[in-house]
Amino acid sequence: MKIVLDTNILLVSISPRSRYHWVWQRFLDEKFSICVTTDILQEYEEIIGDHMGREVANTILQILESATNVELVTSYFRWNLIKTDYDDNKFVDCAITANAKYLVSHDSHFKILKEIPFPKVQVINLVQFQKILADS
Repeated sequence: MKIVLDTNILLVSISPRSRYHWVWQRFLDEKFSICVTTDILQEYEEIIGDHMGREVANTILQILESATNVELVTSYFRWNLIKTDYDDNKFVDCAITANAKYLVSHDSHFKILKEIPFPKVQVINLVQFQKILADS
């Protein structure tokens, strides 16, 4: 299953002390694939670095760049479906380009996608994602 993981989800899943660490662990166990663009990787590096330090950010990026269940995609078209936070569009564009099954996020800016019939991007939260993984 291919997904796009919003930065806020990745950030809270890295620490083994986090109740959301199961996301990172299931990724490492190759239970799903993460689709990324270079813009997304840059955001991951910046936000993780700001919150957890540059060394942690570099380690996470090295893992992502070498993992077989990470798909690097290039978005040639910008859909600009998110008007309230244009920076979030990189995740939507990646999901569309990669034909990802889900975009996993808790960001309320993505709620607008439920009202857009095409292109369809299914946004789910962590509770829904955990249930999907448990059922598969």
